[in-house]
Amino acid sequence: MSTLLPKGFLLLEDGTLFLGRLVGSSTPTVAEVVFTTNMTGYQEVFSDPSYRGQTVVLTAPQIGNYGVNTEDPESARPQVAGVVVRDLSLTYSNWRATGSLRDWLEAYQVPVLTEVDTRRLTKHLRAVGVMRGVIGLGETPTAEALAVLASCPSMEGLDLATVVSTREPYTWGKPDATYHVVAYDYGIKRNILRLFDAHDCRVTVVPSDTPADQVLAMNPDGVFLSNGPGDPDAVTYAPATIRQIAATSTPMFGICLGHQLIGLSFGARTEKMPFGHRGGNQPVKDLATGRVLITSQNHGFAVVGSVDGVEGAPDLAITHVNLNDGTVEGLRHRTLPIFAVQYHPEAAPGPHDAVPLFDQFLEALKNRHV
Repeated sequence: MSTLLPKGFLLLEDGTLFLGRLVGSSTPTVAEVVFTTNMTGYQEVFSDPSYRGQTVVLTAPQIGNYGVNTEDPESARPQVAGVVVRDLSLTYSNWRATGSLRDWLEAYQVPVLTEVDTRRLTKHLRAVGVMRGVIGLGETPTAEALAVLASCPSMEGLDLATVVSTREPYTWGKPDATYHVVAYDYGIKRNILRLFDAHDCRVTVVPSDTPADQVLAMNPDGVFLSNGPGDPDAVTYAPATIRQIAATSTPMFGICLGHQLIGLSFGARTEKMPFGHRGGNQPVKDLATGRVLITSQNHGFAVVGSVDGVEGAPDLAITHVNLNDGTVEGLRHRTLPIFAVQYHPEAAPGPHDAVPLFDQFLEALKNRHV
């Protein structure tokens, strides 16, 4: 059946061409091309706002065989610009499924390039680094596709958190919950909100640029800084806000982009990684206990530092490091109730080794009232 699909291509900015079959929109689609090693959870991956502005290559060979449902998306729609797979299953079977992956992506005009040698593509991105690429119709890139590729901005310097953030505040959880958390939405995932609800927290989600005074006026028990896409250095309005809230000793917890913004707020710097960490099998060491967590991750930038400390940020201590490359995976403030992790303790998809970090935040909320 796949032979009935029209031919398509992925052209990377270094001139490397990958051929396959195109499903969905035939309009040339350009984005940064990244890969993820998740074996399952493709619906959660595609709907994660942290993937905004990216074409995602999946290393798992067959995608779509269990369909999609209405319960698992991490946002209201697919966030990816495009998808590249070895085999897109055109049929699906699962008791929770409400539709096919193909139909779901087509409904939002997200192109899928299937029948691609994703092993070769992943090895290329791992060796050369992630780069921009264009998906298009046919076997030879058209002048239009080349022009679109040439005009695509670099992820460095790109503020996408403002793009994906909610425009208006909203609440999540039981109105009579014991604790009230204000969450800055830089691209928040729904499973984070579900876990806060499960930990007896009512969450008020606010736009990414909400002034600190407005948040503090809500009298929160704690403040959460969410995950999100783009370059943390480009979210220029966030550090001053974070420092103002921190000065009140309000407990603060950051994940992914929130982790990077906490680093920047206290003097650290961030850098773009060659190909980032994306997948559900990243080993992270807890420096306090020596325990190794297998974590879910999705980021292309990192706080600069090592086990010896964070460059330019003496008030921050490193709590976790990545065992593959030694990059910073966790921070805590030495005197204030602030901590953050680069990985995703809420998983969705991924292992649940790090879910207890929500309990750690809950302890900080409790201790504030002791």
